[in-house]
Amino acid sequence: MKARLVVFPIRGRNWCFSQTIESLQSEAHSSNTPSTFKDLWKKISSNSKHNSFNSNLEAVVDFASNKMNKAWSNLEKAPAGSLKNKIHGLGLRLLSRVKPSEIFLKSIPKEVTRVDITYPSSLNGRLVRRRLRHIAMRGSIIHKKYFYGSVTLLPLTSFFMVLPLPNIPFFWVLFRTYSHWRALQGSENLLQLVTNNSDQQKSEKGTTDKTNIKDDPQRTKGCSSPPWVLKPSEDLQKLIRSGEANDGLSEPTISDICKRFNLITMDVVKYKHTL
Repeated sequence: MKARLVVFPIRGRNWCFSQTIESLQSEAHSSNTPSTFKDLWKKISSNSKHNSFNSNLEAVVDFASNKMNKAWSNLEKAPAGSLKNKIHGLGLRLLSRVKPSEIFLKSIPKEVTRVDITYPSSLNGRLVRRRLRHIAMRGSIIHKKYFYGSVTLLPLTSFFMVLPLPNIPFFWVLFRTYSHWRALQGSENLLQLVTNNSDQQKSEKGTTDKTNIKDDPQRTKGCSSPPWVLKPSEDLQKLIRSGEANDGLSEPTISDICKRFNLITMDVVKYKHTL
Protein backbone atom coordinates (compact mmCIF):
# COMPACT_ATOMS: atom_id res chain seq x y z
CA MET A 1 0.00 0.00 0.00
CA LYS A 2 1.22 3.49 -0.86
CA ALA A 3 0.59 6.72 1.08
CA ARG A 4 0.83 10.18 -0.47
CA LEU A 5 2.23 12.75 1.95
CA VAL A 6 2.44 16.52 1.57
CA VAL A 7 5.04 18.44 3.59
CA PHE A 8 5.56 22.21 3.66
CA PRO A 9 6.41 25.08 6.08
CA ILE A 10 3.24 26.77 7.29
CA ARG A 11 4.45 29.24 9.93
CA GLY A 12 8.03 29.85 10.95
CA ARG A 13 9.47 26.55 12.15
CA ASN A 14 6.02 24.94 12.08
CA TRP A 15 5.77 22.48 9.22
CA CYS A 16 2.62 20.78 7.99
CA PHE A 17 2.64 16.99 7.58
CA SER A 18 -0.52 15.62 6.01
CA GLN A 19 -1.79 12.70 3.98
CA THR A 20 -3.97 13.18 0.91
CA ILE A 21 -7.66 12.32 1.06
CA GLU A 22 -7.23 9.71 -1.69
CA SER A 23 -4.74 7.78 0.43
CA LEU A 24 -7.03 7.91 3.46
CA GLN A 25 -9.97 6.65 1.41
CA SER A 26 -7.95 3.79 -0.11
CA GLU A 27 -6.86 2.72 3.37
CA ALA A 28 -10.48 2.76 4.57
CA HIS A 29 -11.57 0.58 1.64
CA SER A 30 -8.72 -1.87 2.12
CA SER A 31 -9.42 -2.43 5.82
CA ASN A 32 -11.37 -5.59 6.63
CA THR A 33 -12.94 -4.76 9.98
CA PRO A 34 -15.52 -7.20 11.41
CA SER A 35 -18.89 -5.54 11.99
CA THR A 36 -20.49 -8.05 14.38
CA PHE A 37 -19.34 -10.16 17.33
CA LYS A 38 -19.88 -13.25 15.18
CA ASP A 39 -17.54 -11.94 12.47
CA LEU A 40 -15.01 -10.94 15.13
CA TRP A 41 -15.06 -14.42 16.65
CA LYS A 42 -14.59 -16.03 13.23
CA LYS A 43 -11.61 -13.82 12.52
CA ILE A 44 -10.03 -14.50 15.92
CA SER A 45 -10.62 -18.25 15.54
CA SER A 46 -8.97 -18.15 12.11
CA ASN A 47 -5.98 -16.21 13.43
CA SER A 48 -5.64 -18.52 16.45
CA LYS A 49 -4.76 -21.37 14.15
CA HIS A 50 -1.63 -19.47 13.23
CA ASN A 51 -0.88 -18.38 16.82
CA SER A 52 -1.15 -14.75 15.79
CA PHE A 53 -1.68 -12.82 19.04
CA ASN A 54 -0.96 -9.45 17.38
CA SER A 55 -3.50 -10.13 14.64
CA ASN A 56 -6.15 -10.99 17.23
CA LEU A 57 -5.39 -7.83 19.17
CA GLU A 58 -5.62 -5.78 15.97
CA ALA A 59 -9.00 -7.34 15.17
CA VAL A 60 -10.39 -6.55 18.63
CA VAL A 61 -9.11 -2.96 18.54
CA ASP A 62 -10.48 -2.37 15.04
CA PHE A 63 -13.82 -3.82 16.09
CA ALA A 64 -13.98 -1.53 19.14
CA SER A 65 -12.94 1.45 17.00
CA ASN A 66 -15.69 0.68 14.50
CA LYS A 67 -18.26 0.58 17.31
CA MET A 68 -17.01 3.90 18.70
CA ASN A 69 -17.24 5.52 15.26
CA LYS A 70 -20.83 4.33 14.87
CA ALA A 71 -21.72 5.62 18.34
CA TRP A 72 -20.14 8.98 17.47
CA SER A 73 -22.19 9.15 14.25
CA ASN A 74 -25.36 8.56 16.26
CA LEU A 75 -24.45 11.41 18.60
CA GLU A 76 -23.86 13.67 15.62
CA LYS A 77 -27.39 12.97 14.33
CA ALA A 78 -29.03 13.69 17.69
CA PRO A 79 -31.62 16.53 17.84
CA ALA A 80 -30.34 19.95 18.86
CA GLY A 81 -30.56 20.58 22.59
CA SER A 82 -30.73 16.91 23.52
CA LEU A 83 -28.28 15.28 25.94
CA LYS A 84 -26.65 13.35 23.09
CA ASN A 85 -26.23 16.56 21.12
CA LYS A 86 -24.56 18.25 24.10
CA ILE A 87 -22.23 15.25 24.53
CA HIS A 88 -21.34 15.54 20.85
CA GLY A 89 -20.53 19.23 21.30
CA LEU A 90 -18.31 18.42 24.27
CA GLY A 91 -16.57 15.75 22.20
CA LEU A 92 -15.87 18.24 19.41
CA ARG A 93 -14.27 20.65 21.88
CA LEU A 94 -12.09 17.86 23.25
CA LEU A 95 -11.12 16.68 19.78
CA SER A 96 -10.10 20.22 18.79
CA ARG A 97 -7.28 19.92 21.35
CA VAL A 98 -5.75 16.87 19.68
CA LYS A 99 -2.47 17.87 18.06
CA PRO A 100 -2.28 17.67 14.25
CA SER A 101 0.89 15.58 14.43
CA GLU A 102 -1.08 12.88 16.26
CA ILE A 103 -3.77 12.94 13.58
CA PHE A 104 -1.09 12.60 10.90
CA LEU A 105 0.71 9.71 12.56
CA LYS A 106 -2.58 7.89 13.17
CA SER A 107 -3.23 8.05 9.43
CA ILE A 108 -0.16 5.89 8.66
CA PRO A 109 -1.34 2.26 8.98
CA LYS A 110 0.97 -0.72 9.22
CA GLU A 111 -0.06 -1.81 5.68
CA VAL A 112 1.75 1.16 4.11
CA THR A 113 4.96 -0.01 2.45
CA ARG A 114 5.84 3.12 0.48
CA VAL A 115 5.38 6.88 0.84
CA ASP A 116 5.32 9.50 -1.91
CA ILE A 117 6.47 12.79 -0.38
CA THR A 118 5.43 16.04 -2.09
CA TYR A 119 7.18 19.20 -0.90
CA PRO A 120 8.02 22.73 -2.16
CA SER A 121 10.74 22.67 -4.81
CA SER A 122 12.77 25.29 -2.93
CA LEU A 123 13.38 22.86 -0.05
CA ASN A 124 16.14 20.27 0.08
CA GLY A 125 14.77 16.73 -0.13
CA ARG A 126 17.28 15.61 2.48
CA LEU A 127 15.89 18.18 4.94
CA VAL A 128 12.31 17.10 4.24
CA ARG A 129 13.09 13.45 4.90
CA ARG A 130 14.98 14.42 8.06
CA ARG A 131 11.96 16.33 9.35
CA LEU A 132 9.75 13.30 8.67
CA ARG A 133 12.19 11.10 10.59
CA HIS A 134 12.15 13.59 13.46
CA ILE A 135 8.35 13.73 13.77
CA ALA A 136 8.18 9.92 13.56
CA MET A 137 10.91 9.39 16.17
CA ARG A 138 9.45 12.00 18.50
CA GLY A 139 5.98 10.53 18.05
CA SER A 140 7.15 7.02 18.92
CA ILE A 141 8.51 8.31 22.24
CA ILE A 142 5.63 10.61 23.17
CA HIS A 143 2.75 8.34 22.21
CA LYS A 144 4.28 5.32 23.91
CA LYS A 145 4.43 7.30 27.14
CA TYR A 146 0.88 8.62 26.82
CA PHE A 147 -0.44 5.23 25.75
CA TYR A 148 0.72 3.60 28.98
CA GLY A 149 -0.55 6.59 30.96
CA SER A 150 -4.00 6.27 29.38
CA VAL A 151 -4.09 2.53 30.07
CA THR A 152 -3.48 3.15 33.77
CA LEU A 153 -6.38 5.64 33.88
CA LEU A 154 -8.92 3.23 32.38
CA PRO A 155 -9.60 1.29 35.64
CA LEU A 156 -9.96 4.55 37.57
CA THR A 157 -12.49 6.11 35.17
CA SER A 158 -14.48 2.85 35.01
CA PHE A 159 -15.71 3.54 38.57
CA PHE A 160 -17.92 6.31 37.15
CA MET A 161 -20.08 3.56 35.62
CA VAL A 162 -22.14 3.52 38.82
CA LEU A 163 -23.50 6.99 38.03
CA PRO A 164 -26.79 7.26 36.10
CA LEU A 165 -25.14 9.54 33.51
CA PRO A 166 -23.00 8.49 30.52
CA ASN A 167 -19.43 7.76 31.64
CA ILE A 168 -17.80 10.43 29.50
CA PRO A 169 -14.39 10.26 31.30
CA PHE A 170 -14.10 6.51 30.65
CA PHE A 171 -14.97 6.73 26.95
CA TRP A 172 -12.67 9.73 26.48
CA VAL A 173 -9.74 7.92 28.11
CA LEU A 174 -10.60 4.82 26.07
CA PHE A 175 -10.51 6.88 22.89
CA ARG A 176 -7.21 8.51 23.90
CA THR A 177 -5.73 5.07 24.61
CA TYR A 178 -6.74 3.89 21.15
CA SER A 179 -5.54 7.14 19.54
CA HIS A 180 -2.10 7.03 21.17
CA TRP A 181 -1.71 3.37 20.24
CA ARG A 182 -2.53 4.05 16.59
CA ALA A 183 -0.20 7.07 16.56
CA LEU A 184 2.54 4.92 18.07
CA GLN A 185 2.10 2.30 15.36
CA GLY A 186 2.09 4.99 12.67
CA SER A 187 5.24 6.57 14.12
CA GLU A 188 7.13 3.28 14.10
CA ASN A 189 6.03 2.41 10.57
CA LEU A 190 6.86 5.87 9.18
CA LEU A 191 10.24 5.85 10.92
CA GLN A 192 11.05 2.50 9.37
CA LEU A 193 10.00 3.71 5.90
CA VAL A 194 12.05 6.91 5.85
CA THR A 195 15.14 5.55 7.60
CA ASN A 196 18.01 3.85 5.80
CA ASN A 197 18.39 0.18 6.67
CA SER A 198 21.76 -1.42 7.39
CA ASP A 199 21.81 -3.52 4.22
CA GLN A 200 21.42 -0.45 2.01
CA GLN A 201 24.07 1.38 3.99
CA LYS A 202 26.51 -1.50 3.55
CA SER A 203 25.89 -1.65 -0.19
CA GLU A 204 26.70 2.05 -0.49
CA LYS A 205 29.73 1.98 1.84
CA GLY A 206 32.97 2.94 0.14
CA THR A 207 31.29 4.58 -2.86
CA THR A 208 29.26 7.63 -1.84
CA ASP A 209 26.81 8.90 0.74
CA LYS A 210 23.66 6.83 0.40
CA THR A 211 21.45 9.56 1.84
CA ASN A 212 22.53 11.97 -0.88
CA ILE A 213 21.69 9.39 -3.52
CA LYS A 214 18.26 8.59 -2.13
CA ASP A 215 17.38 12.24 -1.54
CA ASP A 216 18.05 13.18 -5.16
CA PRO A 217 15.14 11.98 -7.34
CA GLN A 218 17.32 12.08 -10.45
CA ARG A 219 20.15 10.03 -8.95
CA THR A 220 17.89 7.27 -7.69
CA LYS A 221 17.57 5.93 -11.21
CA GLY A 222 19.42 2.68 -11.54
CA CYS A 223 19.47 2.13 -7.77
CA SER A 224 17.30 -0.25 -5.80
CA SER A 225 13.91 1.35 -5.17
CA PRO A 226 13.66 2.88 -1.65
CA PRO A 227 10.40 2.83 0.34
CA TRP A 228 10.07 6.60 -0.17
CA VAL A 229 9.84 8.80 -3.27
CA LEU A 230 10.63 12.50 -3.06
CA LYS A 231 8.53 14.72 -5.34
CA PRO A 232 9.49 18.42 -5.36
CA SER A 233 6.52 20.49 -6.54
CA GLU A 234 6.70 23.82 -8.36
CA ASP A 235 2.93 24.30 -7.91
CA LEU A 236 3.22 23.99 -4.14
CA GLN A 237 6.18 26.38 -4.14
CA LYS A 238 4.22 29.00 -6.10
CA LEU A 239 1.23 28.76 -3.77
CA ILE A 240 3.44 29.16 -0.70
CA ARG A 241 5.31 32.11 -2.19
CA SER A 242 2.07 33.90 -3.07
CA GLY A 243 0.63 33.49 0.43
CA GLU A 244 3.62 34.17 2.66
CA ALA A 245 3.09 36.71 5.46
CA ASN A 246 4.70 37.69 8.75
CA ASP A 247 2.54 35.23 10.69
CA GLY A 248 2.88 32.38 8.19
CA LEU A 249 0.65 31.31 5.33
CA SER A 250 -2.70 33.07 5.05
CA GLU A 251 -5.96 31.19 5.49
CA PRO A 252 -6.95 31.55 1.79
CA THR A 253 -3.55 30.18 0.74
CA ILE A 254 -3.89 27.20 3.06
CA SER A 255 -7.34 26.56 1.61
CA ASP A 256 -5.93 26.72 -1.94
CA ILE A 257 -3.15 24.27 -1.05
CA CYS A 258 -5.66 21.86 0.48
CA LYS A 259 -7.86 22.00 -2.63
CA ARG A 260 -4.90 21.57 -4.99
CA PHE A 261 -3.38 18.61 -3.13
CA ASN A 262 -6.58 17.11 -1.64
CA LEU A 263 -5.83 17.69 2.04
CA ILE A 264 -8.21 18.11 4.98
CA THR A 265 -8.23 21.87 5.63
CA MET A 266 -9.21 21.62 9.30
CA ASP A 267 -6.23 19.38 10.08
CA VAL A 268 -3.78 21.54 8.11
CA VAL A 269 -4.86 24.81 9.78
CA LYS A 270 -4.07 23.28 13.18
CA TYR A 271 -0.37 23.22 12.32
CA LYS A 272 -0.30 27.01 12.03
CA HIS A 273 -1.37 27.45 15.65
CA THR A 274 0.68 24.59 17.12
CA LEU A 275 3.56 25.60 19.37
